[in-house]
Amino acid sequence: MDKILEAVVMSSYPNNVKQGLVRRVIEAAKQPMDSEQCWSMLELSTKLYLTGDTKYKREIGKEVLEVYGHYHPEEFEEFFNVRFLLSLLQEGYGPLGKRSHYVLDYIQLGLQFVLESPSANSIFSLLRIEVLRKVCERPSPKQCAKISKLLTQHPQCIPTGKHQVLFCQQLIRCIGQFQCISEGEEDIMEFLEQVNKVSGLLQRIWRTQTSAILPSLKELFTIISSTEEQEAPSNALASVVQFVPLELMDGVIRNLTNDDSITDVQMMTAIGRMIDWVSWPLGKNIDKWIIALLKGLAAVKKFSILIEVTLSKIEKVFSKLLYPIVREGALSVLQYMLLSFQHSHEAFHLLLPHIPRLVASLKKEDSNSATSSLEQLAELIHCMFFRFSGFPDLYEPVLEAVKALPIPNEDRIKHLLGQNAWTSQKNELACFYPRLASKSETGKIGLINLGNTCYMNSIIQSLFMASDFRHSVLNLTEGNSQPLMTKLQWLFAFLEHSQRPAISPESFLSASWPPWFTPGAQQDCSEYLKYLLDRLHEEEKTGKRIYQKLKESSLMSQAVEHHYLNKTLIEKMFGGKMMTKIRCLKCLNVSSREEAFTDLSLAFPPPDRHMRGSTSVLPVEEIGPQFIEPPENPSQLTGSPWIQRKAPMARDPPAPPMPVETLGFQEPGEAANPLSGNASGVDAAKDPLLAFGEQACAPKDSRSVPDLINYFLSPERLTAENKYHCEKCASLQDAEKVAELTEGPHYLILTLLRFSFDPRTMKRKKILDNVSIPVVLKLGFMSVVYDLCSVVVHSGISSESGHYYCYSRECTDTVPHGQPRDGAPKLAPDKQLDFEIQWYLFNDTRVSFSSFESVSNVTSFFPKDTAYVLFYRQRPGRQSCPLHEALAEAGRLHGEPSLHKDLMEAISKDNILYLQEQEKEARNRAAYISALPKSPLWWRDLDRDKDDDSSSGGCSPAAGGGGSGSFHGLVF
Repeated sequence: MDKILEAVVMSSYPNNVKQGLVRRVIEAAKQPMDSEQCWSMLELSTKLYLTGDTKYKREIGKEVLEVYGHYHPEEFEEFFNVRFLLSLLQEGYGPLGKRSHYVLDYIQLGLQFVLESPSANSIFSLLRIEVLRKVCERPSPKQCAKISKLLTQHPQCIPTGKHQVLFCQQLIRCIGQFQCISEGEEDIMEFLEQVNKVSGLLQRIWRTQTSAILPSLKELFTIISSTEEQEAPSNALASVVQFVPLELMDGVIRNLTNDDSITDVQMMTAIGRMIDWVSWPLGKNIDKWIIALLKGLAAVKKFSILIEVTLSKIEKVFSKLLYPIVREGALSVLQYMLLSFQHSHEAFHLLLPHIPRLVASLKKEDSNSATSSLEQLAELIHCMFFRFSGFPDLYEPVLEAVKALPIPNEDRIKHLLGQNAWTSQKNELACFYPRLASKSETGKIGLINLGNTCYMNSIIQSLFMASDFRHSVLNLTEGNSQPLMTKLQWLFAFLEHSQRPAISPESFLSASWPPWFTPGAQQDCSEYLKYLLDRLHEEEKTGKRIYQKLKESSLMSQAVEHHYLNKTLIEKMFGGKMMTKIRCLKCLNVSSREEAFTDLSLAFPPPDRHMRGSTSVLPVEEIGPQFIEPPENPSQLTGSPWIQRKAPMARDPPAPPMPVETLGFQEPGEAANPLSGNASGVDAAKDPLLAFGEQACAPKDSRSVPDLINYFLSPERLTAENKYHCEKCASLQDAEKVAELTEGPHYLILTLLRFSFDPRTMKRKKILDNVSIPVVLKLGFMSVVYDLCSVVVHSGISSESGHYYCYSRECTDTVPHGQPRDGAPKLAPDKQLDFEIQWYLFNDTRVSFSSFESVSNVTSFFPKDTAYVLFYRQRPGRQSCPLHEALAEAGRLHGEPSLHKDLMEAISKDNILYLQEQEKEARNRAAYISALPKSPLWWRDLDRDKDDDSSSGGCSPAAGGGGSGSFHGLVF
């Protein structure tokens, strides 16, 4: 019968004819027959099944085997013996070089017919040994899947005892070497199915034998933490972790993070490879294990590992949000990475170039998954905006991308940031940041935030950029009996000459700390500035009193005497004078009092008082870069987006200068407006650049700095409970109070009073009104012009929280030394126009180039980022104080100030130390990185189709990676 069957199968008859003949042979096989005939048929069917060159032949072999196993069990058991199976497993079947790939399938097929036979236990014992040997030989994914299928169907063949633990470990080793060699989607799906079969077998073993779990996980960690392998282990290992019971997570993570035998490089390598697992499709709980390990490392303060891993992997995790199949897990890991990385903006800023494109791709996808992810991503982005405010130049494209998405409230943001931070003590991370940084391309140096000290950093940078003040501080002689000023001098000197990208102001902070400030808490930068200037002023005054006593004892030289007779430096630079007048409305008697000030605190007018709508011309003007000769090519100026060209009107007469005397009180019978009159201006017919007087302003109903100054200077009625006690009337009377600026300071500091107390909520609230800031400000009543130098911005909605940063530029005299002052000042030919002077953005350690356009628009883009403290520098003019001439003369004769010997040596030593630190860090980092395994080219996920106009934001036409190419990139 075997000859007939073989002849039929090998014949050239059509398949339907063959099928009929085979049916007859199979039906005949169900009848009783001798043992020799059974063996012949079993040998033929084994040959057809194992070496058949067509699927048809293997199917016939399988069918015949099943018939003989069912109808001739004794003969089948005798044939399917231990010796035969051993030869199949160890030697294979078929000619050398062409051994059959179906041995395991054959054994699985035959086992079902010998389960109850006396030889069953011997076969099981054999298979338990042989499957262990097989996995030790690292079979292919396909063969491993066949072993798993065999053992899943016949668990009696799974190794037991110590061999079972070894089998699990070796199976994990196999999975670590799995690779899908084909890019076709069908092949990838087959590969995923094979991996699932193998990991499913591990799950089955772990369910019945939990003692095998921890040794298996130990082997897994050994694989992923190895720094010796050239090739990274397969991401298919993610399929193993998903089956580890979550109740074991805490213990496993605790053991790993506290194991001193695991080096930092090994831990870094392991967690990096685990993060790569987010690209494994359909994996469950992978994100939970990754996050748990990150939290475990934070708990034992292994911040260097966390920082390196986050910075090296966060972009890859972010790229996986493109793919719906792994999006949920990737988003969970991304959220934890960003929300925990709170000591520096570095991780978030790595993602900034990629966010707009991803948002566009998710919007185009238009699925529930994409919508949910967009909302969570927007919440995450706003948390980062809140934590790392002060980067409007970087954030504008991102803000534009997410502007239509929901914005979380501040309580929600604080909750998310509060529950995820690695540590509440920022100084624990100070040694890790800035990391191997170089000095800003701006040439400017940042200040390290020492724990909510941005309020101080922004003030220090603003004072440093006040060049006249900076030069005066740096010119101070050694031993000037002013300890706080000396510390400021050292700080300024390091900001000027250090090679570090950022320096620590710790010494100055401890010396200038207001005693009522709470350590580690956010403070009011204006309050700090007032205290600092007052301290510096009083310190120098104390020195003058000491001088007086020394002079009386005749121990003072004439030169030193001349030095101490002058005003204090704070008075010279920031001191102005203001006259307060009060007029009794009954007897018209006027009392006045002059007082000094270092800044003006400007309140906001009531909402119903719109000063821009007034028909009166007020004494404070917002003007453009006046007194400037027009450029040779006027078309060059049209490119600036914040300038609106406006031709001068022929009917507008030139405004006459307004005499100071007309400012103040109205005479009986005058109009009601006490500040009526024309402010001094520039004759439009004579100054063709009056066109540049219109600066870009906020919306029509917003305020401007001139509005606030004019409101400050406007009369105040003292009535009812605020009546004035008139000495002439000897009684309380209605009165009118007005303030006049009688002496403008060299640097005019304006504080916008944005914080007010809300009795309803019993909290201080912030006025978020946009205020347009002129680059040039004219106090008409004093014929004084001021140039904007610095703008300190507060980001946030309360004075107790938020962040401070500042915009600054170098302001120098428009008029070169020696230029005649017999007319309007002229600009030197090589002098830049005001709006072309370079602006800088100082945000703690980061310093970047900026522009006046960014200053003007920051609140429009970021409503919580509002100008708070402004620094203006007085221009020299006909009424210039002698200070301008003295400063100009000093600058001409001496140039940059020379530092005293001790200070120069300290800076030189620190620069050498910094170079040594950089060299050491570079060596350590190079050795560290060289030990890490190479990662796949992950950036293809974000850069794919960048130049393809038909692409959908980096996704396939299925808007989520539906094509085979993108699917392959996703998994591998």
